[in-house]
Amino acid sequence: MKAAVLYRPGSADELILDERPIPAPADGQVLVRVRAFGLNRSELMTRKGLSPDVRFPRVLGIECVGEVENDPSGQYAKGQRVMAMMGGMGRDFDGSYAEYTVVPKAITYPFNSTLPWEILGAIPEMFQTVYGSLHLALGIKSGETLLIRGGTSSVGMLATQLAKNAGLTVIATTRNPQKEKALLDNGASHVLIDDGHLADKVRALFPEGVDKTLELVGTSTLGDSLHCIKPGGTGCMTGMLAESWSIADFAPMEFIPATVRLTIFDSGQIRSSVPVCQEFIREVETGQVKLAVSQVFRLDQIVDAHRFMKQNQGTGKIVVLT
Repeated sequence: MKAAVLYRPGSADELILDERPIPAPADGQVLVRVRAFGLNRSELMTRKGLSPDVRFPRVLGIECVGEVENDPSGQYAKGQRVMAMMGGMGRDFDGSYAEYTVVPKAITYPFNSTLPWEILGAIPEMFQTVYGSLHLALGIKSGETLLIRGGTSSVGMLATQLAKNAGLTVIATTRNPQKEKALLDNGASHVLIDDGHLADKVRALFPEGVDKTLELVGTSTLGDSLHCIKPGGTGCMTGMLAESWSIADFAPMEFIPATVRLTIFDSGQIRSSVPVCQEFIREVETGQVKLAVSQVFRLDQIVDAHRFMKQNQGTGKIVVLT
């Protein structure tokens, strides 16, 4: 099989397309014929050597969609469509940047769909992250105001749609004024150009602040995002577009405004159910949700795909077909 192997951390050019034996699944594992996978900023960080405890060589990729090739337990028939994500994929063991991958059955979700692979490839981690952030972490309710910081990211674009469909007023941010129309067309009620200081801009729209904030940029803007929230509101840090894991000299009493709640969402810790995922796929099939796929690459274009991701050229998810 073909696999994009990272022998040492570094630039996108370090992703080498190699021929490797197709791996064999052990008990509790399944062999998946990978059909597509989405790219994630965490993979860019791992490629750079910024993910702790990752050993090389490694096949990156924290998610995929495809078909079961071999399930030793017999639970899945050959050809059953599945998605897999997180659980150590691409970090603790080889992930989805390959034509085949072996994953623990515990991180697989069976599904049925008529959607093409380039659309299905955008779903697993993006949907899990958005659903978990909005419903499990923030507990969104109709009539609330939601600030999405990092609105042109794939998670931000989907979160805007799902929040709007749930009856919320969405304020989305971008650093690029040329992407304002894309955010409005995607369902945002307001778009703010992010210069690193949004609190005054938010309160010009909503003097008391917003009910909820979804932080996708990360630690560099988290403090400012928390000051956009009204007393009793909640902020959820989910993304790290700024590629920073921590906050230097973190002082909670100074950093977090009084009565504002701060939480996180991590799909590696908490997941939605199989029926919830299947229902989301149905909503995409019927057009209730329109997935933003910025560009589709082939596996042999993985270097170009990583460069595209690094340059923040797209609006939405980057998908790779195998």
